[in-house]
Amino acid sequence: MSNNLDLSLVCMESLLEVPSTLSKPKKRWHLAFAAIYCSRALYSLLNHPVSNNKKRSKTLPTSPPSFVILDVKPQHGFSNFDQHSLTQIVKHKSLTQLLELGDVENGIHGAVEDVTRRRKAFGSNAYRKPPTKSFFYFVVEAIKDVTILILVACATLSLGFGIKQQGPKEGWYDGGSILVAVFLVISVSAVSNFRQNRQFDKLSKVSDNIQVDVVRDGRRQQISIFEVVVGDVVCLKIGDQVPADGLFLAGHSLQVDESSMTGESDHVEVNTSLNPFLFSGTKVADGYARMVVTSVGMNTTWGEMMSTISRDTNEQTPLQARLNKLTSSIGKVGLAVASLVLLVLLVRYFTGHTKDENGNQEFHGSLTKADDVVNAVVRIIAVAVTIVVVAIPEGLPLAVTLTLAYSMKRMMAEQAMVRRLSACETMGSATTICTDKTGTLTLNQMKVTKFWLGQDPIREDASSSIATNVLKLIQQGVALNTSGSINMATSGSRYEFSGSPTEKAILSWVVLELNMDMEELKQTCTILRVEAFNSEKKRSGVALRSKADNKVHVHWKGAAEMILAMCSTYYDASGSMRDLDHVERTTFEQIIQGMAASSLRCIAFAHSQLPEEEHEIREATQKLKEDSLTLIGFVGIKDPCRPGVRKAVEDCQYAGVNVKMITGDNIFTARAIATECGILRPDQDMNNEAVVEGEVFRQYTPEERTEKVDKIRVMARSSPFDKLLMVQCLKQKGHVVAVTGDGANDAPALKAADIGLSMGIQGTEVAKESSDIIILDDNFASVATVLRWGRCVYNNIQKFIQFQLTVNVAALVINFVAAVSAGEVPLTAVQLLWVNLIMDTLGALALATEQPTKELMEKPPMGRTEPLISNIMWRNLLAQALYQIAVLLTLQFKGESIFGVSEKVKDTLIFNTFVLCQVFNEFNARKLEKKNVFQGLHKNKLFLGIIGITIILQVVMVEFLKKFADTERLDWGQWGACIGIAAASWPLGWFVKCIPVSDKPFKLSKVVGISLQRYRLLFLSLGPHKCNV
Repeated sequence: MSNNLDLSLVCMESLLEVPSTLSKPKKRWHLAFAAIYCSRALYSLLNHPVSNNKKRSKTLPTSPPSFVILDVKPQHGFSNFDQHSLTQIVKHKSLTQLLELGDVENGIHGAVEDVTRRRKAFGSNAYRKPPTKSFFYFVVEAIKDVTILILVACATLSLGFGIKQQGPKEGWYDGGSILVAVFLVISVSAVSNFRQNRQFDKLSKVSDNIQVDVVRDGRRQQISIFEVVVGDVVCLKIGDQVPADGLFLAGHSLQVDESSMTGESDHVEVNTSLNPFLFSGTKVADGYARMVVTSVGMNTTWGEMMSTISRDTNEQTPLQARLNKLTSSIGKVGLAVASLVLLVLLVRYFTGHTKDENGNQEFHGSLTKADDVVNAVVRIIAVAVTIVVVAIPEGLPLAVTLTLAYSMKRMMAEQAMVRRLSACETMGSATTICTDKTGTLTLNQMKVTKFWLGQDPIREDASSSIATNVLKLIQQGVALNTSGSINMATSGSRYEFSGSPTEKAILSWVVLELNMDMEELKQTCTILRVEAFNSEKKRSGVALRSKADNKVHVHWKGAAEMILAMCSTYYDASGSMRDLDHVERTTFEQIIQGMAASSLRCIAFAHSQLPEEEHEIREATQKLKEDSLTLIGFVGIKDPCRPGVRKAVEDCQYAGVNVKMITGDNIFTARAIATECGILRPDQDMNNEAVVEGEVFRQYTPEERTEKVDKIRVMARSSPFDKLLMVQCLKQKGHVVAVTGDGANDAPALKAADIGLSMGIQGTEVAKESSDIIILDDNFASVATVLRWGRCVYNNIQKFIQFQLTVNVAALVINFVAAVSAGEVPLTAVQLLWVNLIMDTLGALALATEQPTKELMEKPPMGRTEPLISNIMWRNLLAQALYQIAVLLTLQFKGESIFGVSEKVKDTLIFNTFVLCQVFNEFNARKLEKKNVFQGLHKNKLFLGIIGITIILQVVMVEFLKKFADTERLDWGQWGACIGIAAASWPLGWFVKCIPVSDKPFKLSKVVGISLQRYRLLFLSLGPHKCNV
């Protein structure tokens, strides 16, 4: 006992002597380690008999244990652990507390009771988010509109004066009706925005629901990030997001991007010895590992931070920004017209040129009561403000919101989840799609179909013919150089393979065809170093020491031509080693090309045994041997093309969108798959620059890249940098580029593209966060669907713009001309607010929810700078607006004599005809170019429903709300006349669409300038004497 105690004291003394050359952080780590070791040594000596101590090693430990335990027997509960101590271990990187924990390999039991108990004791893996915006919030936002506030003020004053003059029974109509109309406008706007906000919240929950690989009861399985509990063992790979705070258990070359937590861009190495701490919300930049969860949800640093952040659903898309500019420009015209109307009406009132309902002069100078003057002025201001309300097309941003929200919902149903609103509309302008091959164009269901040993193909059932030494190397190279794993199925009759599709295919082949026992092989070797696979290196390697003979072996696996370049010898079918000369190398290259031409992904295996001296040298440089290897053999992996992918590619090409395939496969496999998918024609080959390798593209000069990029259809053996380079080059040439990606290294290209499309199944969390849209089924056909919906969004917005501007122009001109010439406006404030409601909300709902049609994919893509209002739209809207102006002004000046009615009935006829014209014009707006506006009408039930509701409400307004709407009842003949006049817009629309228009776009600024100039000239030509002022 005394000898052991002396030895331990010597060890402790040596540990406590801290070298003066160490830096401060390293001194602290040294002292922490010393304290841990000393306390454990003393505890061991006091609690174990001498006989046991003799068996203990006399060497100092070099690192903390590889595993920690957080699994607790059900009968003991969680008394040994509290959430605070577990949180502090990771938060403060406390190795002292860490070493007091033990060992876990198989994860938690995973039973429902176990998970529930852990969730109750340590919390769930969810964050407290700020409360969602209530309906009242959106009501307040709608009320904040300046024009609404002015209208409410005018209505309140009118209500007060009306009740004072005419009593409560009759005096509330004018002011009260405006308030009711304003209430309707506010309600509809608030309901629409509230629903949109709720929809974004739902999409946010779906987006946050990440799938995580965990080990429970010894089995690897996928669960939702929200189901992760303390004690779970989580498997991490490149591109994953760390789902909770935890500790490193085992793994290799793990580097983590902690920039989201610390702001530092340098990757942090995580290992057993110095830094075993992992933080929720960080991303895996390289390597792979297993971690044990110590804190979840609000107990993590990330949870605390995320609880204070709310997702901004008020993102303004580029189209909304352009529409806001358009709204501002039109609003200026409306403000000018309203100001002129206000001036004319005030002048006419104060000069005694206006009369009341009984035909008496309203203003008599000082004899007129102050209440009457204020009431009249308020009424005039209300009319002017209402003109502004109608003139400003506030429905445009609402239409965009409705269209985007509707399209997002429908796209979600068609396997595309939108993360950024702007992507919906930008996708409609896409001119080029750069797509991955694996999983996007292909099914990602891989299977080994060919195996070559040396220069001889091996039949699938001929594992017995492979030399024993080579078979052992193949099994060793696969079992120990993989990020995948094997589990027995619950039935016990078959295996379950996990990992990437390529890894699963190789593991399946070696286990089922070559009878490999993975667990047994792991017991025979010790892994020394691992180089994990990534898309730049396109290979992975492992250095291991055999326990049988203590020799060091290096195994490599990866892209066939890259592994072949690292070899100087090879094994033949008999297991003998041969030199790899130029002739032999050429033969192997032909074998690789032959497999690639059959659309097979070719993977090679290589091996080398290292002398101990060389291993020590390489261990110092932390690099595996990469030359003078021995080639073991090749496998050919088949990944069939997706059904329907050729049709989807052809649809994109027919729509004027170029499809380019960018893949890491070799040039022959890439060409074969691209031809099968329809990206390449059979006559296109490497000679006409349609197919190029990433390295060649990289070495082009900027001028050469710019010249050749449009011709390229396939880029093989590309790195993520090559993809980024192509995206940048295409954008410089004016293309609108959509890019698909799934790996962490694809993030720069996804961010640089106009539309980043990540894969929902194979995509890493880094790729998803960098993308705008997530393709949930990894299918290229879904990319074509996104393209179609993008065009539909843009097209629907254009339909609504045409519809609304027609109403704006007609309403402005009619009210302005009537006010200037006759001193009165035919449409009252309530009537104009009703028209505004039809335009802004019901019209937006009807036209913004049209579904994509085949015609959309028959047009070329819309350019970045193409104007919102095309020449075709100008032609349509000006024709309809001029027709409405001509008809309604005729009714204004000649309506009484034509129909033999009173002025009140005439004004009702104008109001009714105006509204019905908009109803009929909604049908015209459905098709901007097609003459048949009824095509597909039966499919849009919402459109028909809104038209029906509008007509019913209009009948109610005219026939039953006389006091409220200031209308008179119309007889059947008058209704027939109104409908006939409005229905004439259909043949007019058909005829106008026969008129060809120039492709050269109008400029809105010129149109607005010309309009303002015309109004000014019109006002000057009429003069005060023509206005009876």
